[in-house]
Amino acid sequence: MQSDIRVRETALYFLPVPTRVPLRFGGNTIKSVTCARVRVTVENSAGVAADGWGETPLSVPWIWNDHTPYKTREDALFELTELLTQAWQDHSLTGHPMEMAAVFLNEIMPGELQSFRHTSGLRVPGLAGIVCSSPVELATHDAYGILLGVPLYATYNADYMRYDLSRYFEEAPETARLFKRRFPEDYLVTTPPARIPAWHLVGALDPLSPECAPEAVVDPADGYPLYLTDWIERDGLRCLKVKLGGQEAEADGSRLIRVGEFGMPRGVTALSADFNCTAPSQEYVEEVLDRIRLDAPAVYKALLYVEQPFPADNSFYSRRVEHLARKKPLYMDESAESWQSVAHGAGLGWNGVALKTCKTQTGALLSYCWASEHEMPVMVQDLTNPMLAQLSHLQLAAHTRTLCGVETNSMQFYPDASLPESRVHPGAYTRSGGMVDISTMGGPGFGYDIERIERELPRTAGKTVRKAQV
Repeated sequence: MQSDIRVRETALYFLPVPTRVPLRFGGNTIKSVTCARVRVTVENSAGVAADGWGETPLSVPWIWNDHTPYKTREDALFELTELLTQAWQDHSLTGHPMEMAAVFLNEIMPGELQSFRHTSGLRVPGLAGIVCSSPVELATHDAYGILLGVPLYATYNADYMRYDLSRYFEEAPETARLFKRRFPEDYLVTTPPARIPAWHLVGALDPLSPECAPEAVVDPADGYPLYLTDWIERDGLRCLKVKLGGQEAEADGSRLIRVGEFGMPRGVTALSADFNCTAPSQEYVEEVLDRIRLDAPAVYKALLYVEQPFPADNSFYSRRVEHLARKKPLYMDESAESWQSVAHGAGLGWNGVALKTCKTQTGALLSYCWASEHEMPVMVQDLTNPMLAQLSHLQLAAHTRTLCGVETNSMQFYPDASLPESRVHPGAYTRSGGMVDISTMGGPGFGYDIERIERELPRTAGKTVRKAQV
């Protein structure tokens, strides 16, 4: 097609970001994160070129949670991101970005990942290959819209895509037939809302109020709220996602009850619980839920779903969860690496799926289309996305029919990291009336309006990889 593109050049930057307060989840405490930012130059058959940008936080414990030393895992993720960014350029893929990504993720990335495992001697999880591919994949989507001068989500249709969705599901013929003559646009929100309900993350270390704060809590005194009660009051929050530890059922149930009892009198109407793969069994989760149901019925009623209680390991492919899922909906997250895993999880009784741009734009859209076709609810969940990563994240939430809004919490843990971007898109980095505002993001591509964002990056040339301090 005339709109087909190819990648001419890539450049990769690593942007380390310290947290203002520790983020505790899944038995891990994060005090900093490094974002991988990629610039991609694409061109069409006439040689007309455009630049696009993509960014993903390389959240080490979420991507790769085992006993390998943290620094070893982090360095390996940096190296893998560099390798996959270069591979995206070297393989001369052409077409619409979804067509390019389907080839890369299915045919090229697995081989690159296996080779990296062999040379490094590390048991790098498959999720790492997907996440480390996402910055360059997101940048290619952005560049495509920039080159054409249209918002990216206006390109997911027959006017721009060579193949309908059945092409992406062809390994499952019965599924593929459902998507004949259908395109992503058929499932997406064509007129996205300007404002989206925002979910606030309550980390395992987050103090709820001055009266019940642990003595060890340290207030950074940086002008941002510290206590949950202050966040709720300042931002008008209505939705809270609570991190649970999976170590003691009584403690997990009590934590969720306390959060609900602090939040609901202040206007909170929706809760979710996220175990981040730490729950040891279905019986454990049932005990937590039963405790909440008996001790705090109003909190139990406000609990909309439970996110990824069990590890995303081999047991995911055999563990049936229908009984537990009848108590409260179960949403896949870490285990939802692709539409194939979403389909498999649905067959085991999982009720919903969390979409994330860090699993690639293409992967998120295919999972969303499969889920929508099968009437499976979705949420768009955060990876504590700052800077450009926040903007593509919010665009995904605005264009998909989520259960309720979008999780967004970089303003809690590193708000100053996004100051240059927030001057152009203030509503995307603050929450008002319990909402984020993306009304400034109407331009081509992801709508970054990158020329107006005054962020200094180190100079790059070709294959050079540079680090910049945010």
